[in-house]
Amino acid sequence: MTICSCEETINEFEMLTRDAGRVQQDTLKRILEANADAEYLRQFGLDGRTDAQSYKSCIPLCVHSDVEPFIQRVVDGDSAPVLTGKPITSLSLSSGTTQGKPKFLPFNDELLENTLQIFRTSYAFRNREYPIGEGKALQFVYGSKQSLTPGGILATTATTNLYRSQRYKEGMKDIQSQGCSPDEVIFGPDFNQSLYCHLLCGLIYSDEVHFVFSTFAHSLVHAFQTLEEIWEDLCADIRDGVLSERITVPSIREAISKILKPNPELADSIHNKCAGLSNWYGVIPALWPKAKYVYGIMTGSMEPYLKKLRHYAGHLPLIGADYGASEGWVGSNIDPTVPPEQVTYAVLPQTGYFEFIPLEKPTGEETENSAAIHYIESEPVGLTEVEVGKIYEVVLTTFAGLYRYRLGDVVKIARFHNSTPELQFICRRSLVLSINIDKNTEKDLQLAVEEAAKLLEGEKLEIVDFTSYVEKSSDPGRYVIFWELSSEATDDVLSGCANALDLAFLDAGYMGSRKIKTIGPLELRVLRKGTFREILLHFLTLGGAVSQFKTPRFVSPGNGKVLQILNRNVTKSYFSTAYGL
Repeated sequence: MTICSCEETINEFEMLTRDAGRVQQDTLKRILEANADAEYLRQFGLDGRTDAQSYKSCIPLCVHSDVEPFIQRVVDGDSAPVLTGKPITSLSLSSGTTQGKPKFLPFNDELLENTLQIFRTSYAFRNREYPIGEGKALQFVYGSKQSLTPGGILATTATTNLYRSQRYKEGMKDIQSQGCSPDEVIFGPDFNQSLYCHLLCGLIYSDEVHFVFSTFAHSLVHAFQTLEEIWEDLCADIRDGVLSERITVPSIREAISKILKPNPELADSIHNKCAGLSNWYGVIPALWPKAKYVYGIMTGSMEPYLKKLRHYAGHLPLIGADYGASEGWVGSNIDPTVPPEQVTYAVLPQTGYFEFIPLEKPTGEETENSAAIHYIESEPVGLTEVEVGKIYEVVLTTFAGLYRYRLGDVVKIARFHNSTPELQFICRRSLVLSINIDKNTEKDLQLAVEEAAKLLEGEKLEIVDFTSYVEKSSDPGRYVIFWELSSEATDDVLSGCANALDLAFLDAGYMGSRKIKTIGPLELRVLRKGTFREILLHFLTLGGAVSQFKTPRFVSPGNGKVLQILNRNVTKSYFSTAYGL
């Protein structure tokens, strides 16, 4: 994208957001016309109508379990217009899990075009503040396994659906976001080998790198922590032009051999820069002197990584990436100068049809027992009807066959840009446990506890109650599960329970992170009898009623008093060895 086309993109964005209400009506009309034959819409008697009022009165709000039977038919190869007018040829696998199964979501060309639109918009605003010329991006991105469903539909993660697309690669070229690494590295079967080669390619092209990117902040931190350990090996590879024997995947070796040539001068330069750093502060600008910024998703569960990332980035700004989910995109970051902790996202009114469910905390529930809050919901409002300062749950209608789909994200309206709102991401409504890319809900926690509790049955023991906590003060972070038992159990049994809990979290993000040790071994803490009764009494002293009380299934760091009660009642602690020590 030239400076000129960046200005064009910004002008188009300004034009669309000035009349966001009309654009929303047009977008809904386009979605409903294209999918008028979809069985999902026909069953509710929409009968080809495309106005918002008919749509909202006929089609109910839904969650994934409501559309799952329809998606399952697509998975099984049903080519009828089930969710969309045109057959769905790809599926995305979300990182969350439902009932221990991966969650399939439809993916199509329109979703790909929306992605490019979102990326072009945020790039145009970034480029206005931090102009970059011809060059490359040092990208720590990883494709995941692609598989065919029983019905012959390709299923993989949403990001892999993008990375494998030629259209996406061309779009990335347009916005100077071409990576340094060949596809063989991105799609390599071994994460550690891919990471090594990403760093190596980044160093080979160090003079051409204009920014550094990964989807999530934790991946960036992990990459540079790895650099601290392997920098001398990378220098040796560059000096001799010979790839380390640690890279054993033939396709990766072949691809890298085409770009790795002996370069003693570059190797010496990298060696001197690394040796001269103080505790790796500012390593990114030191090794990539033309880099203008570091870019990635840095909100929500990524915020704990920002301190370390700022250390590596030195004087370079950190810029929060756009807001979306496997289901679809929500908004672009159009103000790249604000720190990631304060980032907001402007909704692009042409990328989908958006509604917002107003959420209010019940009076008297402003207590520490925040994990159990059930918001009072009102009727959903349209994109232009939200109010600044209020909180909402996002509802999406997409071009890929999701209609009035509750995203489960809680957002706050920060301000308006023209007539489109800028949203601040607050949290997931149902998310309990998350350290980086892992996402486990209250249901997932419950299933894990049930699975591990089977080991207690032979001992005639029961779990009186349980809760959880994410321990982020250690690096890497880990899940901590608190159990109160009906009576004492042996160390062997409880060690087995810690392993069983660890293995029972089937979320792909969790399992992958445990394997590469970016999440530490799960810890099971056993509590004295009566601990949860003490928590109930604490709740009552805050003015709560017994009838309202629900054990918080997850204790947030802000819930200091409950954490205090739990920790002073721990009698024993067991660490999982399920993924090795």
